[in-house]
Amino acid sequence: MPSDACCQRHSRRRFLRLAAGIIGGLCAAGTRSQGRPDMQIPASGGRTMPAASAASGVTLFLCGDVMLGRGIDQIMHVSAPSRLHEPFLRDARQYVRLAEAANGPIPRPVDHAYVWGDALAELATFDPDVRIINLESAVSAHGTPWSGKYIHYRLHPANVGILQAAAVDCCVLANNHVLDWGLTGLQDTFTTLEDAGIRYAGSGRDSASAGAPAVMPVGTASRVMVFGLASPTSGVPPAWQAAAGRPGVNLIGDDVARIVMSIVNRVGQKQAGDIVVVSIHWGGNWGYAVPAYQRELAHALIDSGVVDLVHGHSSHHPKGIEVYRDRLILYGCGDLLNDYEGIRGHEEYRSELSLMYFPTLDAFSGQLLRLTLSPMRIRRFRLHRAVERDALWLRDSLNAQGEPFGRRVSMDHQGRLILELGDQAA
Repeated sequence: MPSDACCQRHSRRRFLRLAAGIIGGLCAAGTRSQGRPDMQIPASGGRTMPAASAASGVTLFLCGDVMLGRGIDQIMHVSAPSRLHEPFLRDARQYVRLAEAANGPIPRPVDHAYVWGDALAELATFDPDVRIINLESAVSAHGTPWSGKYIHYRLHPANVGILQAAAVDCCVLANNHVLDWGLTGLQDTFTTLEDAGIRYAGSGRDSASAGAPAVMPVGTASRVMVFGLASPTSGVPPAWQAAAGRPGVNLIGDDVARIVMSIVNRVGQKQAGDIVVVSIHWGGNWGYAVPAYQRELAHALIDSGVVDLVHGHSSHHPKGIEVYRDRLILYGCGDLLNDYEGIRGHEEYRSELSLMYFPTLDAFSGQLLRLTLSPMRIRRFRLHRAVERDALWLRDSLNAQGEPFGRRVSMDHQGRLILELGDQAA
């Protein structure tokens, strides 16, 4: 985890982000999902955060896979070597050409904020207390591609500024791409994120650190604790599992009771104001079905009394949403950013459409108070606000997939999707 010096840089970065969010969001104050709580500015010059309270709640930003390697890395000022070891394409720049053939020229080189596009305005509007992504890429210019894998993602360390441009607080590294470039690439990823003041969860230098949560303070009374878990069902090789003295991924098996107990033991005595998020990479890339095992595990985590939100990812498209015992379960958040433009196959899933998830939880009970989703579209390796017909397609898809869970979303006058909570005692 980051050193004290890194955390101080993180605090300064958070202060600047809050200031920018306040200034940038004044004109949209009437559209925010919640009013701005009073600010607490410590005389010591430490971390400046909104005062957490049960009335205001804690707002998170969540998303699915953020895949910044390959084509996206190649349009930056500095890029990792472009050579690929894939069956069909041998140069990452070919993904740029595919995207341009589909949607037009991509400027290059671009700055680190480019890929976020309209998402930055959404982040400024909601000003979430903690921003969490699933980073599906090694952050390294070195290493050896993992033998037997057909896809290898890596982002040059100089481009960690992409994450900083969106003020990402936590990267979940429990997935099937973080070790694409071997242990060297993984160690580089840890070092780069630590130096940038970005916390991470789900991978570590040994099994203890891989299983430990990333902890983000919110105000003076709350903390958000993020655990990262990876299932072999998402394509994570068994050899990637962290062990005593061996770096790797927090890889889980199919023993639900054991998985739940590992989280409970690591949380320990849950304090008032703690919000626990379990972020899981599970299942295949395509298909809307939610396996019984996933639902069993999600329910068991919430039944434990310590988990407040289950953040699932791996599917390249959003899946159904469930609210169980007043807690949010996201079975699949879809890709937020990728370099898939121009690649044929699975068009029926509309993987170019993505969602930004903004849940607000009661600061002290963990109960879901509201969930707003911002529909986006990936075009020219950049996020654009989805037009109405695309937002309606996402709405209808979520409603179809949410029917087994008794959950629907509606679209507001600004084109955002709102989860209809109704009776939460599901």
